[in-house]
Amino acid sequence: MTAPAPTTTTRARTQRRERVPAVLVLEDGRTFRGQAYGAVGETFGEAVFNTGMTGYQETLTDPSYHRQVVVMTAPQIGNTGVNDEDPESARIWVAGYVVRDPARVPSNWRSVRSLDQELVDQGVVGISGIDTRALTRHLRERGAMRVGIFSGAALADEAVLLERVRQAPEMTGADLSTEVATTEPYVVPAVGEKRFTVAAIDLGIKAMTPQRMAERGIEVHVLPATATLDDVYAVRPDGVFLSNGPGDPATADLTVIQGVLERRTPLFGICFGNQLLGRAVGFGTYKLKYGHRGINQPVQDRATGKVEVTAHNHGFAVDAPLEGTTDTPYGRVEVSHVCLNDDVVEGLRLLDTPAFSVQYHPEAAAGPHDAAYLFDRFVELMEGQRA
Repeated sequence: MTAPAPTTTTRARTQRRERVPAVLVLEDGRTFRGQAYGAVGETFGEAVFNTGMTGYQETLTDPSYHRQVVVMTAPQIGNTGVNDEDPESARIWVAGYVVRDPARVPSNWRSVRSLDQELVDQGVVGISGIDTRALTRHLRERGAMRVGIFSGAALADEAVLLERVRQAPEMTGADLSTEVATTEPYVVPAVGEKRFTVAAIDLGIKAMTPQRMAERGIEVHVLPATATLDDVYAVRPDGVFLSNGPGDPATADLTVIQGVLERRTPLFGICFGNQLLGRAVGFGTYKLKYGHRGINQPVQDRATGKVEVTAHNHGFAVDAPLEGTTDTPYGRVEVSHVCLNDDVVEGLRLLDTPAFSVQYHPEAAAGPHDAAYLFDRFVELMEGQRA
């Protein structure tokens, strides 16, 4: 069963947008010309690339992409359209979208509308028809940088557009978690018998994350990024979770995390949460040249030697020694996981305090699922504290 063919009106709208010229301008002056894809207008952000062959809907709705213009390395995007089951949040978060060859007609039994129309409906400015391979190689060589996409009435002299790009804010120093997090607490109930209660601090959480915990009998209380230590312990948690999220970890307040470590409540962090745990115990963080984004990143669990294929979305990393242990105010800490592409720290384990974290996404909506065991490890940590 396939999605219904687009109507004549839909085809006409798509064709009109395809004829609208667009230009992508990088802050170093390089430009790429193509056609408008999605909304017509202008947008600014940090240019990054995603190497996933599937899962574009989950990528678009991941809050960690806030203020980033995402370049898809897969050549054709939009084949399966858009459905209402796969979004990771209530809206698209990317600042802009760059594809080489957008699908003209979506074909999937769950599709309810085209990706192009979804981008239009949510006001996401994009560009298509450019050499995304050349753009990706440029970003790998020069690093992630500010970018603007301009189409329709927003087009102007390239020198003028370049100056506007260079006036846009940088990602370094950006405090963004409160812009994407929930403003009110909510509860995701345990599936089946309730075994534990977890306070999850929303720094840009994806919908699948509390679901993965709920499947293990955990009642998840999702709290705003601004939650205090009193707010966390008001739910009487067996464990505390630090979510993924956008921005520079150097801007975050570490008071709550350090308070949880002092109370020895089991703690699990992913992505941005890994960076915050690293900073809370005394490590630094730094900006990667072009980051890790995609669903095909090889990571080694150093305890088992197993290599996992993992989902990533991060532009910052923890600066910690790869070998041996480090003494911190919370006991010894070791690097538990490492990226096999570039030796970036991909996980931390506290040996004297019940806490650990990974830099990638074990919930892995859109796959892969190699790292799902980490939620079981969190359960074991909570069970150990009860014993």
